[in-house]
Amino acid sequence: MPARSRAVLVPMSLLGAAALVVAGCSAAPEPKPAPAPGSSSPPTTAGTSVTVAGAPAALRRVVEKVYAKSDRPVTAKAHLGRWKGEKIAVVVAGDDVTLLTGPRWTVVGGWWPSLGKARPELGGAIHVLLIGSDARPGQDHDHARGDALQLVGLDGAGGGGVVGIPRDSWVTLPNGSKGKINAALTSGGPAGQTAAVESLSGIRTTGYLCTGFGGFKRIVEQLGGIDYTAPKAVSGEASGAKVRAGRQRLGPEQALAYARERKTLPDGDFGRSRNQGLLLVGAFLDARRRGPSELARALTVVQSQSSSDLTAAEALRFGAWIYKISPMRVGHEVVTGSTPTIGGQSVVVLGDDARATFRDFEDARLGG
Repeated sequence: MPARSRAVLVPMSLLGAAALVVAGCSAAPEPKPAPAPGSSSPPTTAGTSVTVAGAPAALRRVVEKVYAKSDRPVTAKAHLGRWKGEKIAVVVAGDDVTLLTGPRWTVVGGWWPSLGKARPELGGAIHVLLIGSDARPGQDHDHARGDALQLVGLDGAGGGGVVGIPRDSWVTLPNGSKGKINAALTSGGPAGQTAAVESLSGIRTTGYLCTGFGGFKRIVEQLGGIDYTAPKAVSGEASGAKVRAGRQRLGPEQALAYARERKTLPDGDFGRSRNQGLLLVGAFLDARRRGPSELARALTVVQSQSSSDLTAAEALRFGAWIYKISPMRVGHEVVTGSTPTIGGQSVVVLGDDARATFRDFEDARLGG
């Protein structure tokens, strides 16, 4: 049985999440967002100067209310985007970040150290399933095989984790039959795939994000590649992977090849799932370096190349939370098990270690 392994990871960002997985279920009830500072206060007083570049008038008025009690001038920049047909905005003012959804602009989260707010207001714990479909260009990515399954958790208190699930995991599918877990996407779409992961793990997800090969490459291309530090060189003739050890910027073709390579890895599909998780973290780090001002654009790119049942508020909070997590409180594992042959197929039967990992991850954090 492959050994259970855990690695402490570095901080993450939704930009990377979408770029790698390359993310149904009935979405859990959306957490009620905490009111923004000053949201119930009267309009800005004459003594408070608030400038919001790039904001339409309605958005600017909402931001002015956030800073109604500020005792100093505020200069902010609004970054606009869309999530599945809904307007979104990320307003950055120094170290402050305000997240809003439209068209009737509403504050759904953020953090405001300039107003004396010590903790971010981004809702509670969240699990999101990131699904990488093996759909080729022209195929429906929502009904191919779910070959990359990464469950991302954020505990709402600065911790989190990523759990990789091998595509050959032998499970009871939502239709009642036995099969590999990646077949759930083919028969049931993202909702069926998420239901299979929830049944296997016992973890209720908030939502999913799903894309295929073509969507993955377009996301990576439009976001400028992934700045990634590979722990080991990976090269495979079938996948076309040629990734050296060390830091490099991966373009769309090499990022996809790296995420797909399995045959040259000593632990096969387990190693591929591990590399997918590591690439995901590399993309997270890359996004974090760019800062929250890039979040609205990143979400706009991701939503154009994927399907998701996350609401705009959930997507914003999920992406923004990742800028605020503690790197020492984020873990990464790939669940493992035995590898028998059932019905002529090589499958993975998850065991006690996998069940222990899922129990550990119920609070959306691994270890720590």
